[in-house]
This record gives sequence, structure tokens and C-alpha cells, in this order.
Amino acid sequence: MDDLPPFETHRVDNQPPAFEPRNLWTDDVVLREAVQREGGEAFASRLAAYGVLAGDELYWLGFDANRDRPRLRTHDRHGHRIDTVEFHPAYHRLMEVAKTHGVAGLSWHEPVPGAHVARAALSYLHHQAEAGTSCPLTMTHAAVPVLQRIPALREWAAKAAAPHYDPRDVPIADKAGITLGMGMTEKQGGSDVRANATVATPQADGTYALVGHKWFFSAPMCDGFLVLAQAPGGLTCLLMPRRCEDGTKNAFRLMRLKDKLGDWANASSEVEFTGAQAWRVGEEGRGVATIIEMVMLTRLDCMLGSAAEMRMALAQAVHHARHRRAFGQRLVEHALMQNVLADLALESEAATAFALRVARAVDAAPRDTAEAAFARVATAVGKFWICKRAPAFVNEAQECLGGAGYVEESILPRLYRQAPLNSIWEGSGNVQCLDVLRALSREPTSAQAVIAELEACMGRDAIFDAFVGRLQHDLAQATESGARRLVERLALALQAGVLIRAGSPAAEMFVRSRLGGGQARVFGTLAEGDFAGVIARTLPA
Repeated sequence: MDDLPPFETHRVDNQPPAFEPRNLWTDDVVLREAVQREGGEAFASRLAAYGVLAGDELYWLGFDANRDRPRLRTHDRHGHRIDTVEFHPAYHRLMEVAKTHGVAGLSWHEPVPGAHVARAALSYLHHQAEAGTSCPLTMTHAAVPVLQRIPALREWAAKAAAPHYDPRDVPIADKAGITLGMGMTEKQGGSDVRANATVATPQADGTYALVGHKWFFSAPMCDGFLVLAQAPGGLTCLLMPRRCEDGTKNAFRLMRLKDKLGDWANASSEVEFTGAQAWRVGEEGRGVATIIEMVMLTRLDCMLGSAAEMRMALAQAVHHARHRRAFGQRLVEHALMQNVLADLALESEAATAFALRVARAVDAAPRDTAEAAFARVATAVGKFWICKRAPAFVNEAQECLGGAGYVEESILPRLYRQAPLNSIWEGSGNVQCLDVLRALSREPTSAQAVIAELEACMGRDAIFDAFVGRLQHDLAQATESGARRLVERLALALQAGVLIRAGSPAAEMFVRSRLGGGQARVFGTLAEGDFAGVIARTLPA
């Protein structure tokens, strides 16, 4: 202490260097291998460029966008109803970068094989830097193929897919690119959208007038919204524009913004429709079927988002442990910390590899019926399991940093608040499990595709083979009360299969710790293995 200036009480040392700037693409060997394996390697240079943005500029913008939350302005200073949402400039920059680089539209404006895989990787990179903006980006992406099939709405589809962002509140005729939100949920129904009470009344000009409400109106600043309402022919999907073609504001009222646990950069609201103009999307009475077409894409993004949150939390934990010293050693040199970090690394790699495998199935679905059948089940399986694992995973990563992981100046509190969202959005866990049961029992091609995927990985690991054998028996005996256990086991088998086929160094340890029986319920309970090697694979030193 004698060498310190007067009144200085301590010297700052034993602190890790700044995590950023980083290239989130080149740092992530698991992601790079998965993109190459699943057919997106032609886009590698673009992914590398986005990795630089996500690991530096976007990373810092995410802090600002979450610190200064969106604000609702129902009226202007003269008393006119405007129903707009104001955002910090960081939000708009995040959206601009994402939209222009294809996070919301690469699959559609460059529809070549592998585009969905590359777009998935872009979304994964973006979500690590800022998760809230993923909501409007995902909805915009998912709506495009449905709108493309409606001749009157093809301009909407083209501008949603376009690599342009324009936050102005003007008609879409005045914009090169647009964003889309959704309004499905009503307070009396929740996931049971058939209980929706909003009414869509046909008009003489072919449009519909909407009267009713939505309890969750996602991304209310968007240019248009896909809404479910009761038309004369039953529950129907409609596109409601923010601005009518003559430039006037459509007849809806934003009642309040949701005060959410996380997802602070993004706005969610309650809305009332007071005769709002809308166009029908698909046939009357086929609203659920229309929405289901988008669900495969939005569920994939839920998987990607949760995997991205795991990845960022893991990278933060490993970075900290490599530089922080305790009890005479770097944290990463302590045997128990190695066990924890290696276990987290296994979970993260399995989540990322499986999400990109599903992205390949989605990419191939229009050309390959077997892949389409696999995607039908795998998106629900992955959405259930990966999204369930994220909250506990992020919390374990926080513990690796100790109290520093609980402080807002680190990114981990934001990741922890965000982590539960994807398990709720687009159908909670029970909905996913029931959907898996329904697909396996009613769609023979889906069950066959899942079994074929697993059988293709057999013959390389005795534990895996035995697990799959038992699982095939369980699939034939599936019941609703046992649905969660079945889907969990199915998810573990599919994750293990991807790692085995990829020849991943993590495959054997994953199989033994997850499929071998007697596995514990917390991270850091691996029995044996090359922990240091698994950790080294996660992040360059």
C-alpha cells in the first residue's frame, strides 16, 4: 500500500480484459462447422462480416437499446391520436444493420440452397448481441412466404424480404423495406386462439373491418400485422396495415406497452381494433392452418435464440474464468470449474448443432418431402427442449462470474431476463409436446422421418444405440401425460445424433452424460473426459 498515492485505497487487478471487440463468427468453431455441414458455406464471408458487427458495434448498441426502453405516445401535442412507439436510436441502428444484412430476408431475396441455413446463422449472431430486435426480425421473415401466395399482397412480401429498413410511420408505398408484427393472443384464450373474439366483417371493397382486441400485440411499431379474427367462415388470418393506402392511420388504439421481465429493447402492447381495415390472408376459417405455415419458421428462431443466449453466456463465462484468479490458480484451472464449463460447452454445442440441422431441414423442405416431415416434428422438439434449457444454463454461467455476473454492466443479467421468453413465445412447453404427439400419431411421414434420422446415426456408439432402441418403443406407447418425458428423450437423442454424425469431439461425452443413465440435474456433474479440450474448443484463448 505504501506505493499508492494518498487516499487511494486499493489497486485494481485480477480483472479480466474487456470481452469485446470480437468476431463472433470466427470465434465460434461449432457454428462454423455446423454452417458448412448443413449447406450454408457459400455465405461464409458474409457471416464473418456480420460476426465483426455483432461482436463490436451491435454488442454495445444492445446495452443502450435496453437501458432506454420504448415509450408509447398515444397522442401528439395537439391532441391527435397517433399511437406510435418511440425508441432509442440504438434500436433503429440494430434493426437497420440486421435488415440490410439479411437477418429478416436472406432466405427470400436470395432463395438458393443453403440460404435458410445462412439466415439462421445471421439470426444466431445477431441475437447474441441484442435479443429484443429478434422479435420483429423473426416475424417479418416468417410472414413472407404466406404473403407471397396472395397476389394482392406481393408488394408486402417483397418489401418485407427486402434488405432495407425504414422506421418512418408512412404507407408502405413510400418505403423500400418494411417490418411485420403479429396479433394472435387475446386475454380470454391465450394459446387457445380458437377462443378469439375479435370479429372481421367483410366490406364491399373486399377488405375486412376488425373490431376487438389483442392482449399481446407484438412489435406495434411495424408497418403491418398478421391478425387472427372471427370472419363469417370461421377463424381467419388477416393483414392489418398501420397506415391505409390513402395515408391515414388505421383504426386501432394502442392501450399500453407491456411491462415485461426482459426483452426490453422491443415493444409489446395491448391493442383495440375499432373498425381497422385488413386484407384476408388465406381462406376464411383457415386461420390456424395459415399461421401454422409460419410457425415452423418462428419456432426455428426460438431455438436459434435460446442457443445464441447459451453461446454468449458460455463465452462470457469462459473468458472470465481464463483471466480471473482465485485460491492461487486461474478459475479455469480448478477441476470443479473445468467440469462446469465443459458441461456448459457440451450443452451449447448440442443446441447450436441441432438448431442448424433443423435449419437445413427447413431449407430443404420445399424440395424434399422427407426433410419437410422431419422439420415438422424437429422444430417443436427443439423449441421445447433448447428453450427449456436456456434459463438454467445462463444462471450457471452467471455463477462462473460470481457477483459480477449479477451486475447490469455485464451482459448476463440481460441474457437471464431474456432466457425464459422463447419457451413461452410461439406456444409454451405443453403446446409443443402436444404438437409432437399429434404429428407422430397423425402424420406417419413425420414419425418415419424422425426414426430414419436416428437410425442413420446408429452403429457408432453402443449407449446411443440402446437409448434409441428404448426410445422407439416409447414412441409407439406415447401418452399425453408422458409427453414431456418423451419429447425430452427425443430431443437428447436427436442432439446426440447430430454430434455423432458430425464427428464432434463432444459427441462421446455428450452421449455418456445425457443418454448413459444416472445423469444429474445440474451442470458440472460430468463423470470423466477431456474437460480442458472441450473448453478450449469453445473460444480462442
